[in-house]
Amino acid sequence: MTSTVPAPVARTADGHALQAVLLDMDGTLVDTEGFWWEIEAEIFRELGHELDDAWRDIVVGGPMSRSAGFLIEATGADIGLAELSVLLNERFEARIAGHVPLMPGAERLLNELARHNVPTALVSASHRRVIDQVLRTLGRDRFHLTVAGDEVPRTKPHPDPYLLAARTLGAHPSRCAVIEDTATGVAAAEAAGCRVVAIPSVGLIDPAPGRTVVRSLEDVDLPFLRSLITPMN
Repeated sequence: MTSTVPAPVARTADGHALQAVLLDMDGTLVDTEGFWWEIEAEIFRELGHELDDAWRDIVVGGPMSRSAGFLIEATGADIGLAELSVLLNERFEARIAGHVPLMPGAERLLNELARHNVPTALVSASHRRVIDQVLRTLGRDRFHLTVAGDEVPRTKPHPDPYLLAARTLGAHPSRCAVIEDTATGVAAAEAAGCRVVAIPSVGLIDPAPGRTVVRSLEDVDLPFLRSLITPMN
């Protein structure tokens, strides 16, 4: 975990009820969710197995231990989890070297949050080494805190990463807006007690109490995020 904010730092953005914005990375801020599936399919093809497209919804958004473990079990491939994890990370890093495509609206939203000094965290199931490479494009200084999947005992769909981010930023989870693109990430954020904005990248995510579904980050700005949080008395 990397942070530029000492804990705890209870504070509110411009006096509003919204205390922090917590954002997923792959498929939310950067257009890389498809890269993972392409790399997984490529590696398993080399091992003599074709992946079923229906499995994509199962592995998307979760920790590598879960997704890689599922694919090994589903295919019966002769490879260990540790070896596969190394292969996946190495090929992903090679794929994004020098360029990571941003999702539409990502740069504008991050700039807006920074301009208004809204405490912001990047919360991802990806490993630290991958996050640090993506931050070269996103800009490390745009985030007060970054949490990687290999830095918490339990990552998404467990609430731990979002609870850690909120606690470190000195925010109450119910005063945090989370932006996610997968059902796994949404489950983690909702289990933590956060308000969720879902932007589905793979599979459907339905609206629900405490959850708003939008088409893209182009539909999200600071006034919209503030409107999701009930004003404090």
